[in-house]
Amino acid sequence: MSDFDNAAVAFRLREEIARRRLSRARLAESARLSVSTLEKALSGRRRFTLATIVRLEEALGASLREEAEIEASTPAHAPPEMGSYARPAVRWIEGEYLTLRASFGEEGAVYAYRTEIRWSAAKGHLVFAESDRVDATFQQAGFVSMPNMSGHTYLMTSEEGQYRMIMLGRATREQRMFGLLSTLQVGHGSQLVPVSCPVALVPMEQIDEPVFGLVREGDERSDEYRAVLDTALEGDYCRLRQ
Repeated sequence: MSDFDNAAVAFRLREEIARRRLSRARLAESARLSVSTLEKALSGRRRFTLATIVRLEEALGASLREEAEIEASTPAHAPPEMGSYARPAVRWIEGEYLTLRASFGEEGAVYAYRTEIRWSAAKGHLVFAESDRVDATFQQAGFVSMPNMSGHTYLMTSEEGQYRMIMLGRATREQRMFGLLSTLQVGHGSQLVPVSCPVALVPMEQIDEPVFGLVREGDERSDEYRAVLDTALEGDYCRLRQ
């Protein structure tokens, strides 16, 4: 396994899980693995073995490994439609973030999950993947656009012409980012309704033992999470108008 980056394999796997809307239990069954083995590898508590990676790749029909030589053959800059950024200029954004947004279903509640951003050597640009969401079937994965003109960062999911976007303002000195999420919410019956809400991304190392899921008023971390999320509007990183 010395030829492969364990963290990169874990990210690629989370990316595929999010893109395909797979549950970890279903993937583990298809790959003939225990859910415990898969969870420990994804969380970094156990390294992936070559046999495990091969089984996962066979189940997904996709490679989870990016050989080192790919780096030299990919473009030095992201494509123009993503801002033409070079990797050295965007290394600061790579990492794991606690993502906070307002709950669409419960007034005052905050929804918390993990977002990882990293450079894809195979694609030649930044990509992101979500994990630790209670509603795992709605986890997102996509590309990152960073145009110089506006100074904003866009996390984009594109699936068969359907888009979901997070628009983030310039990072603070603490490398925190705030902005607006726009997506579709299930309405009456099978109807999908456009919806937007404030969103915050906080470097994971700044949060001690983060709590994921739906955090209601009065729950542990409720006041802390709400104070962070409120910065999006109070700091004028986004505006909601009627």
